[in-house]
Amino acid sequence: MRLGISANALRLSGGLERYAMDLVRGLAEAGFTGSRKPAFFARKIDASLPEAQLVEAHRIKVGLLPGKFRDAWFSWALRRARRKAQVDVLIGCNRVESSEIAICGGTHIGFLKATGRREKQSDRRQVALEKRQYRDARVIVAHSKLMRDELRTLYGIDDRKIRVLYPPVDSRRFSPVDAPTRAQLRKQFNFADDEIVLLFPSSSHVRKGLPLIEKALAGTTLPVVVAVAGRAPDKLSACVRYIGYAKNIEDCYRAADFTILASTYEPFGLVGVESVMCGTPVIFPQSIGCCDAIADYAKHIFRPGDAADLRRVVEQAVQTPRSREPVSREAILYDADVSVHVAELLALANDIHASR
Repeated sequence: MRLGISANALRLSGGLERYAMDLVRGLAEAGFTGSRKPAFFARKIDASLPEAQLVEAHRIKVGLLPGKFRDAWFSWALRRARRKAQVDVLIGCNRVESSEIAICGGTHIGFLKATGRREKQSDRRQVALEKRQYRDARVIVAHSKLMRDELRTLYGIDDRKIRVLYPPVDSRRFSPVDAPTRAQLRKQFNFADDEIVLLFPSSSHVRKGLPLIEKALAGTTLPVVVAVAGRAPDKLSACVRYIGYAKNIEDCYRAADFTILASTYEPFGLVGVESVMCGTPVIFPQSIGCCDAIADYAKHIFRPGDAADLRRVVEQAVQTPRSREPVSREAILYDADVSVHVAELLALANDIHASR
């Protein structure tokens, strides 16, 4: 069986691009090396990454096209590229019509509904391509129960076609540290001993809810600091501090007291699992998909879009000493190991290949 992976890019990034790189590493560890290397199709490929050496890279160029036509062109060109590469089963980590296994880490209809954004012509094109992908796929892997529900209710997908597999996390990278190491990390990030640090990892601050967090914490007398890791905020406030773009985001989790998001739409929210695996509890709206995968004692939940409830939850969390203690990896309610996730995908791929 020749495997293929389709993604927007092979590069250091977030979301499904990072997930695709996890798959590459997991497949290599599962023995897909040498002549069994998976074919990897993407718009951009960073050849300097070690993952690029673990695949047979195929770049599909879309740069000369207007942005609104790139998704459709990539999907069309992929059909020919995969035939040429003799791919038997394709895992689609982006919107492509020819994937036997379609990975659903979010839906465009769900995003529009959650954000209240008015649908434009470009949105209709994306939704149409998404619908064709789900229609033609043999199986759809939903990264959360929320995604399964959206596939069923917003896209009319038969539940028998959907498999819920939470995304993997590299446990070798995301793990807790001892108290002296944590204290050293706090000094490294210039966190004072008496500060209660709420880590806000984000490259899209409005979508991740920074304005709501600032509103909720306005005027508080608590020694709370919102430490923004990622893109610099447009402006800083009394409780917001920028700590830069963190390549080692795991150290940010380890140094913080909580990780916080207030996203309007977060199909899974991998940062929640990463944070808890590093020993740091989360403060999240109940609408974030990963909440189902985190034990109650490691999460503090508020009503989405409700600044008053967020303030209440933050105050309750930071003023309860036990809630600020490190949490254990057992707070993650599924096996997040990359090898386990890849094994489940391979079982699906083998079933599809054998049925032909």
